[in-house]
Amino acid sequence: MKKIIGSALIVIKSKNEVESLNKILNENSEMILGRQGLSLKERNINIISLILEGTNEEIQNLNDKINKLNGLELETIFMKNIQ
Repeated sequence: MKKIIGSALIVIKSKNEVESLNKILNENSEMILGRQGLSLKERNINIISLILEGTNEEIQNLNDKINKLNGLELETIFMKNIQ
């Protein structure tokens, strides 16, 4: 299958699921080209941004796993026409 480039933004509102999130990200590290974490203390949230490369199915499976966790918000975009 054709691999695509995507980006995911994860907003962590509750730290209860951080360990589970890190486990999921480690299990899918072959898709993660880049990862950046930011702490916004004045808003009491943390943000992780990911640059991903994988098939549509692989990225969707990752999204599904993350979306099962409580206290997180996830948005993913896919880039079109990148060879």
